[in-house]
Amino acid sequence: MANIPADLKYTTEHEYVRAGPDGSAEIGITDYAQGELGDVVYVELPKVGAKFSRHDVFGTIEAVKAVSELFSPISGEVTEVNARLDKEPALVNTDPYGTGWMVRMRIAEKTELDQLLSSEDYAKQVG
Repeated sequence: MANIPADLKYTTEHEYVRAGPDGSAEIGITDYAQGELGDVVYVELPKVGAKFSRHDVFGTIEAVKAVSELFSPISGEVTEVNARLDKEPALVNTDPYGTGWMVRMRIAEKTELDQLLSSEDYAKQVG
């Protein structure tokens, strides 16, 4: 059974959002997604300052089984990229909600958070 923390928001494409009180958000892929992908060998992420709209592709993740696009769950500007993933992409597998986060963004439209899935709804989606 996948780990689905109750304090996060989720997308149908298996990204998560950890919204902070300061208008920022941490984004990564879910435990379920990393399990489906298998061993992650490479993550391509955007540069700080890049701006994305909701559903834009912000990067790619390469695993032994497949290469997948990463979709921005919210609109915003990238304020930080997890540089550790350059040398340690497997952090996505071992700690997707901790050291395996991908980008931090300044949220452009806070109302978009209300359009994301709750942990209960995400759990129903992944079965």
